[in-house]
Amino acid sequence: MAKKILMLVGDYAEDYETMVPFQALQMVGHTVHAVCPDKAAGASCPTAIHDFEGDQTYSEKRGHNFALNASFADVDPAAYDGLVIPGGRAPEYLRLNERVLEIVRHFASTNKPIAAVCHGAQLLAAAGVLEGRTCSAYPACAPEVRLAGGKYADIPVDQAYTDGNLVSAPAWPAHPAWLAQFLAVLGTKIVH
Repeated sequence: MAKKILMLVGDYAEDYETMVPFQALQMVGHTVHAVCPDKAAGASCPTAIHDFEGDQTYSEKRGHNFALNASFADVDPAAYDGLVIPGGRAPEYLRLNERVLEIVRHFASTNKPIAAVCHGAQLLAAAGVLEGRTCSAYPACAPEVRLAGGKYADIPVDQAYTDGNLVSAPAWPAHPAWLAQFLAVLGTKIVH
């Protein structure tokens, strides 16, 4: 059965971590509403492309303009079956928005599926929903996961980790594993 998914996007969210799940979840029949605080449907968020080029951290380049298809002001989290939190730079400032944190807390407290990748763990930590949970994230976010009372899952960059309703991954190379595990938690069956 098709699900209704909310995606929390912001300016300079990671390009792949925004566009790939947005398209892939729709491809399998789910409805995905991408929203950003203070923006309405039809507005866009600039994205950032992060790459792993052998340096001590990722590099960053300007990505695309990602078009939002729903209005943040209209979000009723009770109307959604799951939540997707892309990484990139957006979670750093989105976590300052109390309404964003309330939305994240709703999904955690109602045990609805949550998929967070890379820096998405910053929103989970700020919302206070990681206590006693295991969560992967970009390695630079490991201290935040631990400080929020969670256990950091130190896994390869192309893997994902599921802890109950929470599916997390270190970065976009994990998309195949991360999205497959999220679909499983959503109860989505793909028949070949």
